[in-house]
This record gives sequence, structure tokens and C-alpha cells, in this order.
Amino acid sequence: MDLYTWATPNGRKVSIMLEELELPYRVFSIDITKGEQHAEEFVAFSPNNKIPAIVDHDAGVSMIESGAILMYLAQKTGKLMSPVGEKFWTEMEWLMFQMGHIGPMLGQTHHFVKFNPGESPYAEARYSKENSRLYQVLENRLQGRKFIVDDYSIVDIATWPWISRYEFQQMDLNEYPRLKDWYLRIAERPAVQRGYAVPIDLEVPIPN
Repeated sequence: MDLYTWATPNGRKVSIMLEELELPYRVFSIDITKGEQHAEEFVAFSPNNKIPAIVDHDAGVSMIESGAILMYLAQKTGKLMSPVGEKFWTEMEWLMFQMGHIGPMLGQTHHFVKFNPGESPYAEARYSKENSRLYQVLENRLQGRKFIVDDYSIVDIATWPWISRYEFQQMDLNEYPRLKDWYLRIAERPAVQRGYAVPIDLEVPIPN
């Protein structure tokens, strides 16, 4: 298995998943700060110029899109995703919530609040407000639960790396105690710590 990735939330979804599944894989760093995602050899199997991407040589499969990759790896191994049924559809519901809301909206917070402060006060306010709203959705969901869909699954793996950027988002996890507990519970997992350090050796952020 080859993983083409960089140190972003979407990239870390897949490296954490591979570590959790204990699948052997090779890492190819695609430094998006240098535009390496536009290289012809990468675009050949990642036509949207985005990381992550995988190539499963055993199956003859190459894939893009982090959510699809998580589902592929879960189905390949029979782990971290339920069989089709009521619980499976709840997992899909919350996976799509991550893909459609958490990732895109928090990504906009990163763009305006972290990397371009002062360029667009309206956008900063808009996405910061939405960031807070989405944190509250997760806070509410975690009432009485250790994980988003009861058991640790691809839903948590997809969501956690975006919450790990709470500092980029200027968010205080202490204002969301259930979300903070969930975050710390997952941060303790050795596979998460290993996956977070791919492809750059960085430690998991731990809130005060």
C-alpha cells in the first residue's frame, strides 16, 4: 500500500486509519506548500490535485478522497465500520457530516482566521461562528457517548484530525467538555499518535 499525503487533517485521517488497521504501507510526501500536488506523475492518479491518495498494489486499486479511502480500507479489513444495517447507516450519516460540514467549514476557518487574518473580517466572523456551531453539534452528539457512533470507528478517525487543529481555529476545547474528553481519549491511542506524525514527525496537540 502506498500513501501519498501531507500533514493536513485529511491526510492524517488515512495515516491514522492505516496505523489502526496495522496495514503495512509506504509514505510518499506530497508537499502542498511547494505545489507538489500539481506534479504530472501525481495528477495521473489524483486528478483533483489533492492529497491523500492511495495505491493498493495487491488489489490493483488507486483511490482519492479521504472519506472514500477510509471506507475502502474498512471494507478491505472488516474493521472500524459496521456491516450494512442500522448502525452502518448512522456511521454513514456522521461520516457525511464530517465530509460535508466539519472539513469544508473548518478548512475555511483555517484559511481566513489562521493564514489570512485581517483580509476579510466578514469571512473570519462567518466561519468562526460556524466553527463554534459545529463544535456544539459534536458536543451535543457526545452526550452519553464515548465516541460519535458509540464504538470507535471511521467516523471518529475522520473527525478527530479536524478537531486537532483547534488552535488554528482559535477554539477553546474547555468550552466543550464532552468534545474535549473525546478528543483526549482518541489522542491517547498509540495508532493515532503514530498516524499524526506522518509524514512529518509532530506531536499531537494537547489542550490545557
